[in-house]
Amino acid sequence: MTGNTEVVVIGGGYAGVMAANRLTRRDDVTVTLINPRPSFVHRVRLHQLVGGTGEAVFGYPEVLGGRVRLVVGSAVRIDMAGRRVELADGGTVGYDHLVYAVGSGSADPGVPGAAEFARPLASLEEAERLRPALDAAPATAPVTVVGAGPTGIETAAELAEAGRAVTLVCGGVLGPYLHSRGRRSVARRLDRLGVAVLDGPGTRVTEVTRATVRLADGRELPSAVTVWTAGFGVPDLAARSGLSTDALGRLLTDETLTSVDDERVVAAGDSAAPSGLPLRMSCQAAIPLGARAADTVLARIAGERPEPLNELFAGQCISLGRQEGIFQFARRDTAVRFHIDGRAGAKLKEKVCAGIVGHLAGEADDPGSYRLHRIPGGTRRRRLARAGRTEQALAPEALPRAADDQSRSRARS
Repeated sequence: MTGNTEVVVIGGGYAGVMAANRLTRRDDVTVTLINPRPSFVHRVRLHQLVGGTGEAVFGYPEVLGGRVRLVVGSAVRIDMAGRRVELADGGTVGYDHLVYAVGSGSADPGVPGAAEFARPLASLEEAERLRPALDAAPATAPVTVVGAGPTGIETAAELAEAGRAVTLVCGGVLGPYLHSRGRRSVARRLDRLGVAVLDGPGTRVTEVTRATVRLADGRELPSAVTVWTAGFGVPDLAARSGLSTDALGRLLTDETLTSVDDERVVAAGDSAAPSGLPLRMSCQAAIPLGARAADTVLARIAGERPEPLNELFAGQCISLGRQEGIFQFARRDTAVRFHIDGRAGAKLKEKVCAGIVGHLAGEADDPGSYRLHRIPGGTRRRRLARAGRTEQALAPEALPRAADDQSRSRARS
């Protein structure tokens, strides 16, 4: 221990990096970031890594403040009584306050054969395994992408633009978040790229084999490579540590992102479930949640009352290859008629992706400069939270939409 207040952040993704950088506002706070890998993964670029059109990895010095100590390791348990994090290599890191920002990853598909033969795309390691599998397949070999959220759409478009024969299996609606007008625009672009889009209730996948994908309506699709983008899961670190979680394993907190079990533990990003009303899994949520989590810790150190979270979603942007994209605008996290598509949509999407790194780097250079988590909004959320309605009790249409991928693509922007 240094004599300063020791704050440990578990997870070096969008939320964790933002929180760690912001915590250095105080000179008497020592910040340690624990992350399993030594590099920062820009998850909204993973489909480009797979398609060979871009990189998704940055060195931490590009986004992390110089006063943040990076510990490369995997956290296996949080010892709340001893205020320490136990690591897989047997080491420990002590803390006075903890930010839980472990993020999300691929969920168990729960479909026969999918775990064995389908290839997920929610992490750097999964992307690095998928790319050589695609490279090994003949250029004309059929590729099936399962899941029609942002990651599925982006991956299908990226691969089709590279000349692959791609089928996108929606398992329901193409782009569930999109307004019908935006959905039609995306469908037209995919059609021009040659993507076969299979949507509707009969397109739920019932089995994956080494060479086929079987659907609920009885169709059997040939598939040399099957990419699985349908669904997110979260690490079970909180549950293993005895902290209260929701059904998916996200840490239960109040509206200041403070654990319902321990006020020295706050959560941010995809692994947080404030008031049992988790936000849509995305970097659009993760970065402001990271800032809010840091503000909560700093308020407690200063003996002040933390402010509740105030989330406002502007919409969702999706790349459709390198030449086109779409920005779907939203009000109260519900898509509206207005969207920007085509080349303008691609430029806007690219600006957003670059801006993500810019926000993190800006906070590293000038802690406390990020302000977007303070934009007025969130009235509907506060009303639901005050009513004490949990995720299980809410009708599905009342819940904040969880991305069926990452857009962190994605889960994810």
